[in-house]
Amino acid sequence: VQLQASGGGLVQPGGSLRLSCATNGFPLENYGFGWFRQAPGKEREGVACVYGSWDRSYYDDSVKGRFTISRDIANKTVYLQMNSLKTEDSAVYYCAGGSEYCSLQLRSYGYWGQGTLVTVSS
Repeated sequence: VQLQASGGGLVQPGGSLRLSCATNGFPLENYGFGWFRQAPGKEREGVACVYGSWDRSYYDDSVKGRFTISRDIANKTVYLQMNSLKTEDSAVYYCAGGSEYCSLQLRSYGYWGQGTLVTVSS
């Protein structure tokens, strides 16, 4: 089972980025997936999760209305579309998988990808 995150980079405030999490060994439709982030000096926090055949999703209040999590079952990839980015969104972003439901709790996930750095700065 492997998860590989990509798509981070430098973007100006108000800009957009799309993160991708390529999965290997997971039936995406049977498990929950989440995106987490960790800024320097802060704890890792959940920002979005998705689960179920109806793509049930949930977002942290800090990103609600700006971020969208989605899945491409055929390509075995989970995405995080990030719009209207703010400087406070700067962090290393991690994808996680293997949850039995949609969760923003770290302990719900058994599998983690490496991080991808997002920097929002003018």
